[in-house]
Amino acid sequence: MTQYAIVKKILSPEKAEVEVLRGTACGSCEVCHYASKIRVEARNPIGAQRGDKVEISTQTSRVLSAAVLVYVVPFVLFFIGYAIAASLKLSEGYSMLMSFAFFAVGFVVIALVGRRHKKNPITYEITNIIGCGAESV
Repeated sequence: MTQYAIVKKILSPEKAEVEVLRGTACGSCEVCHYASKIRVEARNPIGAQRGDKVEISTQTSRVLSAAVLVYVVPFVLFFIGYAIAASLKLSEGYSMLMSFAFFAVGFVVIALVGRRHKKNPITYEITNIIGCGAESV
């Protein structure tokens, strides 16, 4: 996965902090308070300097698996919970209660997997300098 960013700070000769413009609709308007830019640490093997507009890359499979975990797993568990309750011929209220319980289990799964992946986070690498001295993406 390739994104564009701006080098905001040089952390060491091999690392830099970059500001990435989020590629989602979240943060694209002025109404909500969510930031449209995030800062991440990236390997800097090409020696980009503060203010440079750069191209960064990361392993696409890691990003997609994280997205599936966060956005898909809880909803799949929600419907599995409802299907199990319906197969047990529980009332509508209990079926909904069970589906929300399974949905909550999805968030527990996210938390457990997230803790395990803290030891091996998604890494970014600066691959190309697009422009020198740019101030915004």
